[in-house]
Amino acid sequence: MKKKIDYASAGVNIDIADAAKQKIKAMVKATFTPGVLSEIGKFGGFFSLEGQNYKNPVFVSSVDGVGTKLKIASLMNKYETVGIDLVNHCTDDILVHGAKPLFMLDYIAMSKTTPKTVGEIVKGLVTACKIEKCALIGGETAQMPDVYKGSDFDFVGLIVGIVEKNKIIDGSNIKAGDKIIGLKSTGLHTNGYTLARKLLLEKAGLKVSSYVKKLKTTVGKALLAPHKSYTKPVFRLIESVDVKGLAHITGGGFTDNIPRILPEGLSVVIEKKSWKPLPIFALMSEIGNLNDAEMYRTFNMGVGMCIFVDDKDINKALRILKACKEPGIVIGEVVKSRSGAKKVELV
Repeated sequence: MKKKIDYASAGVNIDIADAAKQKIKAMVKATFTPGVLSEIGKFGGFFSLEGQNYKNPVFVSSVDGVGTKLKIASLMNKYETVGIDLVNHCTDDILVHGAKPLFMLDYIAMSKTTPKTVGEIVKGLVTACKIEKCALIGGETAQMPDVYKGSDFDFVGLIVGIVEKNKIIDGSNIKAGDKIIGLKSTGLHTNGYTLARKLLLEKAGLKVSSYVKKLKTTVGKALLAPHKSYTKPVFRLIESVDVKGLAHITGGGFTDNIPRILPEGLSVVIEKKSWKPLPIFALMSEIGNLNDAEMYRTFNMGVGMCIFVDDKDINKALRILKACKEPGIVIGEVVKSRSGAKKVELV
């Protein structure tokens, strides 16, 4: 008799995937807000703005992933934090335009569906979505054994938020003399992990279980520190102060992210001595003998969000942030560009 070759023997087990989906349905439903009109498992997710008090609403969307931080999660067999990472990264991306999150969808692709892994990832998504009042209305779990091998997987999220058109923050009112407030990060957040793994795990020969005195924790725990959400303190600030611009310090660090919101003819001066980078960054710089230009273009260096305010508002802004238990640091100033190009000068 000829041997039967079906989907499962080819590497894709639909039954296991279905079991995983059933397991996470109840968790995901806990994120639903009044705008959600559909159940998990439909071909599409439905969301209504009925009853929401917007006069001229604008949708703001963003799609992103967790990058090679997933490799650290796999090495530690710990996946809940990457779910938190994805939500917070995406909410911070739309936050810079003054948008509040409405709903999110996720995509998980792996060699074969592992209910435990998927369950932990979704648990992290749900935890963060509930805090952000962001509904997780759908997603996709793909089994791709010919693309991903072993424990390798990819994880991506799409977020949709909303803001009144006349309240969009785009940096257009930023002017020379404005001050820049930095909000502290919890670690690498979700960027620079390819270099971090090269330095810490390959060149230095450390393991994720290695305790490093300078870090006061293990390498793995330091690297898995979740991406921080800045929505609560920033929205509190927006209510009382003219926030002219926001820059989420992600891939590209200070050098590439800050110019994205600067008007033509302006640059910024960042004072490196205004804050002390987290120990993880000093350790990597030492291992790789990296100069500041490379470090500040690759990593957030301990500052995850930059806020641009008028000089006259700086003290009020700092008081509000302190009251929110999110102390801000004045890290720089906007200046006229000598070359005409939008640049970040590190001094």
